[in-house]
Amino acid sequence: MKREHRLRYIIKEGLLDTFYIWKDELRNVFKDAGVMIFFFLVPFVYPLLYSFIYNNEVVHEAKMVVVDQSDSYLSREFTRRVNATPDVEVVGVCPDMAEAKKMLDEKKAYGILFFPPDYSKDLHEGRQTTVSLYCDMSALLFYKAFLLATTEVSLDMGKELRMHNNPSSTDKMDQITVDPIPYESVALFNSQNGFASFLVPAILILVLQQTLILGIGMLGGTAREKNRFHSLVPICRHFNGTLRIVFGKSLTYLLLYVVVCIWVLAIVPKLFSLPQVGEPLTILLFLLPYLFACIFMSMTLSGFMTSRESPMLVFVFTSVILLFISGVSWPEAAIPPFWKVVGYLFPSTPGIQGFIRINTAGASFRWGGGGHEVAHEYRVLWIQAGVYFILSCIIYRYQIIRSRKMIIKQYRYMKMRRMLRERE
Repeated sequence: MKREHRLRYIIKEGLLDTFYIWKDELRNVFKDAGVMIFFFLVPFVYPLLYSFIYNNEVVHEAKMVVVDQSDSYLSREFTRRVNATPDVEVVGVCPDMAEAKKMLDEKKAYGILFFPPDYSKDLHEGRQTTVSLYCDMSALLFYKAFLLATTEVSLDMGKELRMHNNPSSTDKMDQITVDPIPYESVALFNSQNGFASFLVPAILILVLQQTLILGIGMLGGTAREKNRFHSLVPICRHFNGTLRIVFGKSLTYLLLYVVVCIWVLAIVPKLFSLPQVGEPLTILLFLLPYLFACIFMSMTLSGFMTSRESPMLVFVFTSVILLFISGVSWPEAAIPPFWKVVGYLFPSTPGIQGFIRINTAGASFRWGGGGHEVAHEYRVLWIQAGVYFILSCIIYRYQIIRSRKMIIKQYRYMKMRRMLRERE
């Protein structure tokens, strides 16, 4: 009975201490304006900012200048059709390349369409001719718009010329001649070819991780500045157990970020009509290990923060790097092996890859399924959560032992001083 009673007392005491730590950490969050900015303001503003910036999804009316040395009906018709596409706007016709390049230097245009002097003559005589496209490659999206527009017009006019040059053939023969292998381009998962639909979901997932790292790191730095002996753990009877500290603090961050996730991953995509084909339950189950992994990693890193400013100095610049090595902005297959390993140290890499597959392609947790399933990423996130949980426990256990040693050391020092005074 005594053993049972003692066990019940230990459990009760552990739960009460966990609840106390949860309340204390929650109070620390809402008392700290800097932490409130990272936990609430940044996750609220950043998704809106990126979504507004990329709201157009695709580039429209990319400015192009034409150098028409042919000055013929066919060259003008080609220019008219290119200008009629929604992606390109012809802003002028220049007499030579020098003037056209000057417009590119002044950013009045981003591409040059060049027709040689023999363009129309070669076409009338049945010879192959060339239309040159010059593009400012510092703006890759403009190049895509120019290339698609000119290619489409070139193919259409080529078909018409072949039919015109063979008037004796039937309609069926004309169709086979000009289009022997018809093809159909089907855009999967991102039907609009939108840049926002491609990039914003990855940024939203990354924002969750980075704000947690910065906010929890700032809380850890503040604790060191305020607490006695500059320890991460305050000297209090409620902070004696490692598990109760880790569970109490992590519960605070988890409950707060449930609200943040609803805004970032549910409301914002709805507001801007971003693709959302994943099952809500699948997304929820996937986010659970992702949040745990981010929280425990942040708690582990906070153990190394010596001041409030430390996380901002150390981690702010990593956002762009983590986005690159996540395999979204640059194909994962093209990333060097070393950086692949570095990427998988952070929950953002499997988190971004898995969330995009679920949210955009409707993936599930099953293995296989044509390569669109997320069982691998889901497992990696749970492994990361477990590893960082153990590391955070080690960090806080070390801090508890350190605090106790400092107290004992100070107690012995004070006792020695008292003894010396008594001898005097």
